[in-house]
Amino acid sequence: MKLLIQNANYIAFNGEKVQTDILIENGIITKIEKKIEVDVERKVDAAGMLVSPGFIDLHVHLREPGGEKKETIATGTLAAAKGGFTTVAAMPNTRPVPDTINHMEDLQKRIRETAHVRVLPYASITTRQLGKELTDFEALKEAGAFAFTDDGVGIQSADRMLEAMRKAAKADMAVVAHCEENSLINKGCVHEGSFSEKHGLNGIPSVCESVQIARDVLLAEAAGCHYHVCHVSTKESVRVIRDAKRAGIRVTAEVTPHHLLLTQDDIPGLDANFKMNPPLRDAADRAALIEGLLDGTIDFIATDHAPHTLEEKSEGMELAPFGIVGLETAFPLLYTHLVLKNIISLEELIGFLTLKPAKSFALPYGKLEVGAPADLVLLNLNKEKEVDPSGFLSKGKNTPFAGWKCKGWPEMTIAGGRIVWEKGV
Repeated sequence: MKLLIQNANYIAFNGEKVQTDILIENGIITKIEKKIEVDVERKVDAAGMLVSPGFIDLHVHLREPGGEKKETIATGTLAAAKGGFTTVAAMPNTRPVPDTINHMEDLQKRIRETAHVRVLPYASITTRQLGKELTDFEALKEAGAFAFTDDGVGIQSADRMLEAMRKAAKADMAVVAHCEENSLINKGCVHEGSFSEKHGLNGIPSVCESVQIARDVLLAEAAGCHYHVCHVSTKESVRVIRDAKRAGIRVTAEVTPHHLLLTQDDIPGLDANFKMNPPLRDAADRAALIEGLLDGTIDFIATDHAPHTLEEKSEGMELAPFGIVGLETAFPLLYTHLVLKNIISLEELIGFLTLKPAKSFALPYGKLEVGAPADLVLLNLNKEKEVDPSGFLSKGKNTPFAGWKCKGWPEMTIAGGRIVWEKGV
């Protein structure tokens, strides 16, 4: 199929917005020129819109198989498309877990049959994510695993983690870690701080996260492994990662939109839509996360899209599951509350959602250039509307951002040369 995008603005290498046409043929960008005259199946007038490489989210929960009441591959990837994401990496906390060749092959089949955008499936580090027996890294890599993680569960044994990292290094694969020291969780449901004290709740201390990162970066150094830290949330964690990078350790890290925008002071009472893991921390932590993102300590932004049912999230702060959805709101929230407030630039934000995650994992995506895969999103930077969960394409409506007014909404998403979502269709 031939597709022509006309009159779009894009950010050039010098940071300036340049108007251009983009020709797409057979899933590839074949021309980027001021004016393109050619017969095509469809022309899209993108006047007044910004065109960006499709966003990449390397931390999402699609719930299938086993959790289809919360989300499916079809609904989750359609939500991704609506949010401008053309590549997502799916976490393995499904039932069954993708911990064997058969389970991974079944997952890949489901992805081929139902996904609207590119899905990179993680395999688990250990069988059933129990933290004990290591999976067959080489076989799972051959079956299409993107990387290895027991996300949602921190690997508690240093010996087991070191062994996993050595196996991953041998397979030239990354170990991706949810960092949480179980002995310090304290049955917590929120951050250990003013909010937990006010409401008489058990709190999760910052050190619960940072001590395991400190352990793991040293293990990664010993193993020669690419080690990636999920959803960094504390200033101590930022310091540990910064020191590790300075020491030459191969570590990368991500941060979520909600940890960049919210703190425990923003939680309006016992609303479980503000319950996530790691929890919302202090203002000093939020400031450290932004500083870490800007100085390169933290490499990119990932949503940790975690849909749950309304019934589950109605169980209250202590009993409700951790997690919020994020695919459909990430860009407008970050554009409105970081770019328009001059905390980061538009070019930096797009980089954190495209080139930076691609570079961290050596992916051939996230570029707007001739010969690149035709993964694009058209953004209306001036359109303002409220976050309305009732209009989400995700099955999950669990967001703390309901009612927030934002600018920068996607109007069309193209993945592999196909229009996979457009406003009003």
